[in-house]
Amino acid sequence: MAQHAVLSSGARLWRSLACARSELRLDLTLACGQSFRWRETAEGHWTGVMGGRVWTLTQTDDTLWYHAYKSSDGKRKRRAGVSLKVENKLEERFMQKEEEEPVAVTPVQDTEEEEEEEEMLRDYFQLKVKLEDLYKGWGAADPHFQRIADIFTGVRMLRQDPTECLFSFICTSNNHISRIHGMVERLCQALGAPLCRLDETSYHDFPSLSALADDGVEARLRDLGFGYRARFLQQSAAQILDAHGLRWLEGLRGVPYLLARDALRTLPGVGTKVADCVCLMSLDKAEAVPIDTHVWQIAKRDYGYAPGNQQKSITDKLHRDLGDFFRHLWGPSAGWAQSVLFCADLKKFQTLKGTSPLKRPKKEEDEEAKVATARESKTINGAAKDTKTQSAHRKKAKTSV
Repeated sequence: MAQHAVLSSGARLWRSLACARSELRLDLTLACGQSFRWRETAEGHWTGVMGGRVWTLTQTDDTLWYHAYKSSDGKRKRRAGVSLKVENKLEERFMQKEEEEPVAVTPVQDTEEEEEEEEMLRDYFQLKVKLEDLYKGWGAADPHFQRIADIFTGVRMLRQDPTECLFSFICTSNNHISRIHGMVERLCQALGAPLCRLDETSYHDFPSLSALADDGVEARLRDLGFGYRARFLQQSAAQILDAHGLRWLEGLRGVPYLLARDALRTLPGVGTKVADCVCLMSLDKAEAVPIDTHVWQIAKRDYGYAPGNQQKSITDKLHRDLGDFFRHLWGPSAGWAQSVLFCADLKKFQTLKGTSPLKRPKKEEDEEAKVATARESKTINGAAKDTKTQSAHRKKAKTSV
C-alpha cells in the first residue's frame, strides 16, 4: 500500500518552488479554518486535495516542496485551465504504468506537467501577492496588528474552488473547525469521486454540483449527521444549476464585491458571513471581511469597538459597520488582514504567543451559546417562511448578475 510522502525519504520524488516562510506558513494557513481538506500526516507535512489531485506539501526556510499522487485509476482529471495537449500527454504517461497502487508523480522529463502543477500551487496560494508588503502596510496603520504580525507571519488567503468553498462553508453554521473537517470529509467520501488511498486513508475529490443537487442527497446527508444543513446543501446546488448554470459561481469572480455577496445570499443556508467567506476565499474579493462572534470579540477587546456593544447577535447593520471599520483601518485587502488576527486568536495557536488560550467570561460564553441555539432553532423552523424572500432575492439577483 502506498504511503504518505515525507521529504526525508528522498528529494528526487519532490518538486519545489522558491517561497520564504514570511510569504507562506503552511501550518497556519492550512489549519486556520479557510479550507477543511488538509491534515498534518507527518511533522510539517500537510496532505490534502486541491484541483482534483492529492498533494503532500512541506517547506524549508526558503522553499515550498510538493508531491502529487496518481489517481487510483491511473489518470488525472482535466481541470479548468489545463490544456488538452497537456492532459493527453499525462494520460498517455499514466497508461504506460502498470502499478495498481497510487504512486508519486516524479519530475522526470515532463516540463509541461511540472509547469502545470507549479501554476496550480501559485494560484491556490496566490503567490503573486507580496505578503510582506501587505504586512508592512497593515502594521504601519495598526500597532496592534504589528504586534501580532511579528509572530504570525505568512498567513495567506487561499484561492479555493468556488464550489468547494461555498458548500464547505454552508457546513460551518453553528459549528467549530474540527467538526467541520469531519463533515466535509464525510461529504467527499459519500459524494466525491475517489482519487487514491494512502496509509489506509482514502482521498476523494469534492462533489460536483450535479452530485450535490441529486434528489436523494438530503436524506443521505441527514443520515451522516448533517442535520438541517443537508437540506441547504442539496437545495443550493439545485438552485444554482436550475437558475444559473454550472459556471455561475466562477463567473462571480468578475462581479463587484457587494453584487457577488448579495447573489450568494439568495441561496438557501447562505447568510452574510458565509457569503463573505466565499467572496474572500474563492471569488477574489480581498475587501470582504467575514464577521462572526469571534471577530466581533476581537474588535471589542483589541480595538475598543463600541457600536452595537449592547447587542446579543450580529445584525446586517453591525456586519456592515464592523466590516467598514476594518476596511477603513486596513485598506482594500482588509479580508487578508482580518484572517491574520482570526488565526492568532484561535486556541490551537496560543502557545506561539507563549500564553494560555484566551478565556472569556463565563457569562459572555453562555450568552453566545444561547444566541447560537436560538439562531439554529430559528433557522430550522423558519425555512418555509424564507422561501418567498429567497424567490424575491433570486429575481433581483438574476436581473443584476
